[in-house]
Amino acid sequence: MRSFASDNYAPAHPAVLAAIGEVNSEHQRAYGADEFTAALESRFQELFGEATKSYLVWNGTGANVLALYSMLKPWEAVICSNWAHINVDEGGAPERIIGCKLIDLPTKNAKLSPELVAAAFIRTGDEHYAQPRVVSITQSTEYGTVYSVAEIKAIAEVAHANNAFLHLDGARLSNAAVALNKSFKEITTDAGVDVVSFGGTKNGLINGEAVLFLNPALGDQVKHLRKSLMQLNSKMRYASAQLLALLTDDLWRKNAEQANAMAQLLAAQVSEIDGITITQPVEVNAVFALVPKSVSEKVSQEFPFYVWNEHTNEVRWMCAWDTTPKDVADFVAAIKRAI
Repeated sequence: MRSFASDNYAPAHPAVLAAIGEVNSEHQRAYGADEFTAALESRFQELFGEATKSYLVWNGTGANVLALYSMLKPWEAVICSNWAHINVDEGGAPERIIGCKLIDLPTKNAKLSPELVAAAFIRTGDEHYAQPRVVSITQSTEYGTVYSVAEIKAIAEVAHANNAFLHLDGARLSNAAVALNKSFKEITTDAGVDVVSFGGTKNGLINGEAVLFLNPALGDQVKHLRKSLMQLNSKMRYASAQLLALLTDDLWRKNAEQANAMAQLLAAQVSEIDGITITQPVEVNAVFALVPKSVSEKVSQEFPFYVWNEHTNEVRWMCAWDTTPKDVADFVAAIKRAI
């Protein structure tokens, strides 16, 4: 099967599998006290800044919940886009586990603006109103759009001016860095981000997610939170080895470049098909399009993909690190046959 449903459908990169094999040769200390996790901590500090503290978790939902929980008191709230992953694709986990309120602001392309964020800081000190303490952005967004460095800085300034923190959900941070042609540090630490949920599973790993605390004032008690949230991996070295492989020799960049390039190729080819309308700028590895329902139902039987908006039949096509030009050509041919 070849899929355009999610980059999670793709297999693990061979270099990642080889890294797991190398770890599997001997005993190591458990719960992150191993040499591979220590090496990964150093690598994160090289890429994000010397003050970075990293905490590995089991999955992306766990990363976001741990990141947000570490910055919130029970009566506080998170400002986010109405399309944010924490709002529409976490099964209500932030609200249920943290007990916080999500203030989801309506956004056209899943991107917050400084003006929207500033207007959401209201009723400060009012005990009847959940107090905003975190602004959360997704990079790249659920619509495949990307925040520029200037946009992130502007949102960070608003958050910090209101005594709040800026969280970045970076499940596809590698794809965004490639799209912007910037380093991880330039689009996070240098831009004023306080905490990052760093994802690797969507970029060639089996399971590798981490919470990165870039603000030195945060993260001291996170090890206790991670354990109580059931996100502490006893054999953490296997996840650390995967992330190390991803962050070695720019594998993260090569994988993301391939995925992004295939999305551009796909967009160029489907845009020439009558009856297909691309709805969002194609900036990373996602293509959103309006497709006749009869076409999407037929094609998805051969190439799985998701219907993003059930009312308009807007679909999402995702490319992965292993998507090839032939995959794109075969997929486009299937669409043309269905049309």
